[in-house]
Amino acid sequence: MDVIIEAFPDILQAFWLNIRLALYSGVLALVLGTLLAAFRVSPVPLLRLIGTVWVNTIRNTPLTLVITFMLFGLSYQLGVTFSDTISENVFWLAVVGLGVYTAAFVCEVLRAGINTVDVGQSEAARSLGFTFTQNLRLVILPQAFRAVIAPLGSTFIALIKNTTIAVVIGVTTAEGINESSGLMRTLIEFNGDQTILIFAVFALGFVIITLPIGLLTSWAAKRLGGVR
Repeated sequence: MDVIIEAFPDILQAFWLNIRLALYSGVLALVLGTLLAAFRVSPVPLLRLIGTVWVNTIRNTPLTLVITFMLFGLSYQLGVTFSDTISENVFWLAVVGLGVYTAAFVCEVLRAGINTVDVGQSEAARSLGFTFTQNLRLVILPQAFRAVIAPLGSTFIALIKNTTIAVVIGVTTAEGINESSGLMRTLIEFNGDQTILIFAVFALGFVIITLPIGLLTSWAAKRLGGVR
């Protein structure tokens, strides 16, 4: 237990790093996923093709490869940087990788929600002169989001857990502290006799973070999901 007490401030910083990764990449995934969902249901064949290729490619690519590409491909090879500070640059590269990856799943969740909207409503909107964009923004998407609150919650819970993949490109705080999985590995490496305790503490940390999200989205789905 002493190792946990001594490392507790570092553990808090490590989990805060995971939370920051999840928050920023979650916003990116929601925006990009919504755009991709619009592409998937667009009447323009080229946009549908772009959305389909994006989603099928990303969903069938391991997240580890996506995150690794962000560092070695996007940054080192193509020269894309977000900050002069190494730790900040790697952080934002991980955010982009996680956001791009999760957006494919957000897209499919939203597309399923769009399919639940009565066709008659979109036809009525078109008869009133709504363009495709207006129809999507004012009629379809508001109902689609309400229909998929719980699945979206599950997607973002998965995103929080997926932030541990950021360890493969060395995401750290400004003080050099790894995110949670990296810190757990370090603690186990130097305290092998307390492996079970260390693992249990970090597992509990993720339960504490993700459980409220699951409960909140379940409540919201029951409260708002039936509203049309």
